[in-house]
Amino acid sequence: MDRRLYQKSIIASTFLLAVSSPFATFAQTEQEWRDSLSALSERIRLAPKSVDLRLRKAAVNIELGQWSYAVDEYSRVLELDPKNLSAHYYRAYVHNHERRYELAKQDYEACLAIVPRNFEAQLGLAIAKRNLGKTVEAMNELNQLIQMFPDSAIAYAARAGYEVEQKQYELALYDWDEAISRQPNNIEYLMSKADVLLMLKRQKEANALIRRIRALEQR
Repeated sequence: MDRRLYQKSIIASTFLLAVSSPFATFAQTEQEWRDSLSALSERIRLAPKSVDLRLRKAAVNIELGQWSYAVDEYSRVLELDPKNLSAHYYRAYVHNHERRYELAKQDYEACLAIVPRNFEAQLGLAIAKRNLGKTVEAMNELNQLIQMFPDSAIAYAARAGYEVEQKQYELALYDWDEAISRQPNNIEYLMSKADVLLMLKRQKEANALIRRIRALEQR
């Protein structure tokens, strides 16, 4: 069984939330993306106040790795519609990619001001604070995430991952158990719990869990 170093924790992977382009629903070649970009740019020239067109263009900019252009488009959308949730959320995604964590934090906070119970924005805010080194604030945001979404396995997994980073292994073990109770056959969660058991030198329990994982993988 492949083992993962915990530096690739759930909290890190969860942060890389996929950007679902509102324009494309299937894979395209780079040239097809560029053709789409040209078509959208022309349509925006004719309708410069179209929020939908600008959101679509920003999504294509992201697909092409044109991060600064995407930020510009999301910023223009917010000039037209200051409470546009998609623009704030995906601009935060871009800021995170560019390691502008303070700006990402601000956009996630803006999302939550618009929709206070937005799971993705709450999680994004927690991890933005983690990336900024705001340890206590990040944990507070994760605690709040679980309070708002107590049935979410992902919420417990995110907090567990952060607790491992902070070397709070007993707390992490509790949270992995909570995540697994909600998704019993999630192999990634089971592997992560096994990692924690090994860190706590609970070899026998870890071995039993590894056998369970292998049985699941053979199904």
